[in-house]
Amino acid sequence: MYGLVFSIEEFSPFDGPGIRSTVFLKGCPLHCSWCHNPEGQSAFSEIVRSPNGCLGCLSCEKYAEVKNDKIIFTEQSIKNCPNGLLRVCGEKFSSEALCDQILKNKRVLQNGGVTFSGGEPLMQSEFLIECLSHLKGQLHTAVQTSGFCEISTFRRVADVADMFLYDLKIFDDEQHRKHTGVSNENIKKNFVYLAQNKKDFIVRIPLIPTVTDTEENLSAIAKFLEQNGVKHVELLPYNKMAGGKYALVGRAYEPLFDEKTPCNPRTDIFQQYGIWANVL
Repeated sequence: MYGLVFSIEEFSPFDGPGIRSTVFLKGCPLHCSWCHNPEGQSAFSEIVRSPNGCLGCLSCEKYAEVKNDKIIFTEQSIKNCPNGLLRVCGEKFSSEALCDQILKNKRVLQNGGVTFSGGEPLMQSEFLIECLSHLKGQLHTAVQTSGFCEISTFRRVADVADMFLYDLKIFDDEQHRKHTGVSNENIKKNFVYLAQNKKDFIVRIPLIPTVTDTEENLSAIAKFLEQNGVKHVELLPYNKMAGGKYALVGRAYEPLFDEKTPCNPRTDIFQQYGIWANVL
């Protein structure tokens, strides 16, 4: 199997237990209005341009194509940028080549492992399953996911993954559709499957000011977690640097709120339901 990878982060301490390598798979079916990795949304390779250090010489655009009023950079654009600011985002890997690269650091990762993130790694489920199967018994594996996929697909991945880092964003389905573009029905069903089958997982909740950090939303999630026997969650404060990535893919960043608005962890809400909330 072959897959598209847009980044590999070596020795990350934030994507699961221990020191880990994190593999970011390209493509995501959600379109979160606060997305931190816009370069991971498209399921296809694309050429991205860093705005930092641009001379404004337009050499890259001279060799670009225009489709639907959008500038599409080419290989010639990459070659002709004097400051080397263009690169291909989305490298094709075979499962064997990717796993071999990961296992080169096996000794260092022995007390941690590898985490597959995205984008949404479940979008490349067959490739993901093949990688997880190859690494099984050699390194601890984790999948960081929104849980959005067909139930049958999720269960196949759950059979081979050691752990899930499971994002729960918005509990109300209507609000979930509004801010991510998809229903959360299967997300909830897949989570219940994890909990009922005693799979190893960590719940993560991104705190987006005025969107996910409201008392109504956090209370609904806390109640749902209590019903499923969860005793611990990780709260992820909004990263104010996220907007800087949008220029890479030629998009304007449109924040949902005043950037000075602090996120509200409200760990007390989870305490009411007997859940320990850790703010990362």
